[in-house]
Amino acid sequence: MANANYETDRQDIKKFFLEYKDHILDDDAPKYMTMLEDIAKRARKTLEIDMFDVSQHFSMESDVYVGFRSNTKRYIDLASTAADEVIRENFHQEWDERDPLDVLVRQLLQRQEEAAAQRAESGAAPGGAAELRPALTRRYEVTVVPAPGDECIPVREVRAQHIGGLVSVKAIVTKVGDVRPLIRVATYLCTESGSDTPIFQEIPSRTFLPQTEPPPEYKKEGVKGPLTLMTRGSRFVKFQEVRVQELSEQVPMGHIPRTMTVRLFGELTRTVRPGDVAVVTGMLLTEPYTGVKGMRAGLVHNSYLHGLHVRKQKQSYEEISHETNDDDSIVRKVLAEAQRDGVDPYEKLARSIAPEIYGHLDVKKALLLCLVGGVTRKMGDGMKVRGDLHMCLMGDPGVAKSQLLKFVSTVAPRAVYTNGRGSSGVGLTAAVTKDPHTSEMVLEGGALVLADRGVCCIDEFDKMDETDRTAIHEVMEQQTVSIAKAGITTTLNARTTILAAANPAWGRYDLRRSPGENINLPASLLSRFDFMWLMLDRADEDADLELAQHVLHVHRHREAPDTSHINPLSPEDLRRYISVCRTREPTFPTGDLVSKMAATYSSMRQENQGRGKEYVTARTLLSILRMAQASARIRLSDEISDADINEAIRLTIASKATLHADARAARADDTDPVSAIYQIIREHAVAHWEEVEAHGMSYDEVLRMVVGRDFRQEQLDVCLEEYEAIQVWQRQEDGRITWTVPGHAY
Repeated sequence: MANANYETDRQDIKKFFLEYKDHILDDDAPKYMTMLEDIAKRARKTLEIDMFDVSQHFSMESDVYVGFRSNTKRYIDLASTAADEVIRENFHQEWDERDPLDVLVRQLLQRQEEAAAQRAESGAAPGGAAELRPALTRRYEVTVVPAPGDECIPVREVRAQHIGGLVSVKAIVTKVGDVRPLIRVATYLCTESGSDTPIFQEIPSRTFLPQTEPPPEYKKEGVKGPLTLMTRGSRFVKFQEVRVQELSEQVPMGHIPRTMTVRLFGELTRTVRPGDVAVVTGMLLTEPYTGVKGMRAGLVHNSYLHGLHVRKQKQSYEEISHETNDDDSIVRKVLAEAQRDGVDPYEKLARSIAPEIYGHLDVKKALLLCLVGGVTRKMGDGMKVRGDLHMCLMGDPGVAKSQLLKFVSTVAPRAVYTNGRGSSGVGLTAAVTKDPHTSEMVLEGGALVLADRGVCCIDEFDKMDETDRTAIHEVMEQQTVSIAKAGITTTLNARTTILAAANPAWGRYDLRRSPGENINLPASLLSRFDFMWLMLDRADEDADLELAQHVLHVHRHREAPDTSHINPLSPEDLRRYISVCRTREPTFPTGDLVSKMAATYSSMRQENQGRGKEYVTARTLLSILRMAQASARIRLSDEISDADINEAIRLTIASKATLHADARAARADDTDPVSAIYQIIREHAVAHWEEVEAHGMSYDEVLRMVVGRDFRQEQLDVCLEEYEAIQVWQRQEDGRITWTVPGHAY
């Protein structure tokens, strides 16, 4: 590149635009000629040069390819000049009569043509003072798209040798500035002399010194000065400054994450939001500090990345559904694999969540429902009923609570993982900071705001300060963050699903204490969680042996053992299927299901009144409804069915049953399992006596209730046989249970 011939390279790039065809698409038309034609018709605003195409047309050792890699800014200028020539020679330039800048440029071009014709007639030398700048007439941008196999450099590995070249970094977006107009070509007029000859000043940087006096060549045409900036005739581009931070896995132990400033222009603005993980490709450039910083910095320059291409690593559910437009393919794939494995899609999806973690199938099903979520309802009077599900995993150390949260944060397109001990209330909600460029007070969103329309995973939830934890109350129910700081009063959206993991108050769950004493969380916060799941570490010889074999297999083969003969879905397929599920909005039918849900809620309230160890409020009823909606979404149904209600009730009972781990020990000493199971069946019959008297009770329904209360199927069979022997009920041929003594049901 030391002896590069830029004119030859410009001609090569022009030839590349004219001749290159995309053989992958099998299109006879030249790829870049199609783009340039759309640009001439004002149907396109960006000319994207793919480095893969450059490497295919030229060689990777050619001057053009190496130039785009190491001298990016110069070769983008060469490509812009070549594109201007191709458009001028091959296409008719269309003008927008509604654009003031287009009208001005068109008038100036006509004036130049008339002046050139007059000079030709008089025999004068060609030229003129008001020569139009290419940046003024060019109504498109030239960007560079990296090749598929290009390596991403960590932020802390960006060095001086990368300055001026093409760099790709993978990072998380932490701060996004406002989109502001940035002047590229300033146009001046002399108002005192009355001359309509414009004077142009091309501005390559963010700062410039406005002209007050015209150059000498303009004074010959009567332009005297002083000059006035004509804003409507100047060329502006959209400008946005973004702050990115290296990913947590890229930060060495004990080091602070590095950050980098990325400047986006034109169509690249508004492509990322805080919390997005993206690969940003651009030119690494430097500029001197200005103002007070410049006086202190001396010879030190500031480096930034001039963005040319942005590719999100994880798209939102809406973006996935919009871009793929092939929902049927992932649905067919999931249904086919579930049928091959001999399970329903619900079971298949649940087992695909953290397959390396042994057991906890019901917990994984609850996490799946949280990822899918319910339907947010907006009433006519403006009231909103949230559809997001919140879940808290409470349990002993070492039961994989944090690993489950980590997996969910990788599957969800938009997720923020934080630690309760290291998070303040401001860090969770929003902070007021000063913009370094405008000195204005601006709001910077915290973890809950960054996770808007996503998932916020909070580990060590129990170790948060009480004052910091109160900031979550409004977010969990109203899904907003209200701010009144430094003269700024506003409300930010925080439509997020909260997954929390916490340890009991004394480190491990104490069976001698009540769940309220073990959990040590306020009732106002507990009622906001749709799931409160207790994960205990209890000694069981068979279960411990299977767990040890599972863990050792994972460490040896780096994958989960195929004990269930179910191949889990990849996180990408799981994300795609969930995106399809979230497009459904199942409705709640009227009739028997309404009565069933109401009776279930009423019976849960009665049980809670006598037990006093759990919190059952009206929010519990809405939680069951949201779970049923999520279950219907997984089935891709537009209507909630009886099976969805049963699954929601089963998970609710199962999650609350885990809060009474001391009941297992108490039953061993005080209560016979057969009698306890009979009480469960009897309480259900009391709540639904009309239906039970008419149709009986199905065995599967009773089994779900009993298993949810921490009993085994063998104990249920013994109970059914004993009470059938004394003619309390009868077991029919189809497996249904009918009561023979109505008095026992009251």
